[in-house]
Amino acid sequence: MGKTKLLQGKRIYIVEDNADNIYILLTILREHGAIVEVDWWAKGEGHKVLKALPIDIILLDLMLPNKHSGFDVFEEIHALPELASVPIVAVSAADTSIAVPKARTLGFAGFIKKPIDDELFPKQLQAILEGKQVWYYD
Repeated sequence: MGKTKLLQGKRIYIVEDNADNIYILLTILREHGAIVEVDWWAKGEGHKVLKALPIDIILLDLMLPNKHSGFDVFEEIHALPELASVPIVAVSAADTSIAVPKARTLGFAGFIKKPIDDELFPKQLQAILEGKQVWYYD
């Protein structure tokens, strides 16, 4: 019997700069039926994300190259009315004592610490898509 496709048909946009992390995310998300688009470098983010609409959820790494943080990208995305209601989840190995309070203050829908748990991750995203917040960083 096959796995339940918890994310069947969900459109997920990933902002991540590490090829290994992208591969892991793509594998898990596609296994669960998601339609995935990836932005490797996070430059001109809002414009790129608009081209990918409709989007159900955005997964955002916080540690990006060229002194461009995920927090900067979050603010760029949320400044666009078309994207203001799309949940954004930090998926990061950043220092949680700093990143989690900042993510909560800015209005992220959650924080999932890397390395991700491949069994739990789809369930976490499903919960966020149902309107819950997920803060998983212990």
